[in-house]
Amino acid sequence: MKHSLPKQLAGFLFFLVSFSCAAQNRPAFEAEILAFEAKDKLSPPPQKPIVFTGSSSVRLWADLEKDFAGKAVLNRGFGGSQLTDVIRYADRIIIPYKPKQVVIYAGENDIASGTVTAQQTYDRFVTLFRQIRKALPKTQVTFIAIKPSPSRRKYLPVVVEANRLIESFLKQQKRTSFVDVYTPMLTASGGTRGELFRADSLHMNRKGYEIWAGQVRPYLK
Repeated sequence: MKHSLPKQLAGFLFFLVSFSCAAQNRPAFEAEILAFEAKDKLSPPPQKPIVFTGSSSVRLWADLEKDFAGKAVLNRGFGGSQLTDVIRYADRIIIPYKPKQVVIYAGENDIASGTVTAQQTYDRFVTLFRQIRKALPKTQVTFIAIKPSPSRRKYLPVVVEANRLIESFLKQQKRTSFVDVYTPMLTASGGTRGELFRADSLHMNRKGYEIWAGQVRPYLK
């Protein structure tokens, strides 16, 4: 005697399998990008904002609007993204807003993967820069230097070189700026300042963000 699943149960199982396959085929961070788009539909973003984007150091900047009171800032930081991810989603989280300025913090996770060199990090940034500049030729592009995270101390020589390459490139471009947050996050002897970070020695606490705010503020349009 054959036993078969009830049609409703079979249909539900098919749905679960299909949903699981679809989720596995989604690019990384797609859910976060979809959430931004859904939020925009519910609450339209400001006109010509200053878009902050990049990795979790931007995403976790809880006091972004307060730190830059009087500025129309929009936080579009996501996950533990790399520059390649920002490149992939630029047409959805940067370009559509027609921002007057884009502030980028990315590259640290690229380097921390252990497989990406300073030159490759620089090349990725240049790709992103050109993508933005092509679509938004009059938009100011600002890069926040890759920070000296204590948990990633072994990568600091690569971080320093990547920062140097990117800063040198931006100095040759119009409507750009490079914000040095690296130096003020070091001790007088050149060590990393652990008191600026959370327990994971990677993500910043409020003291770290106060330094960032002070360094970034003079560069905002």
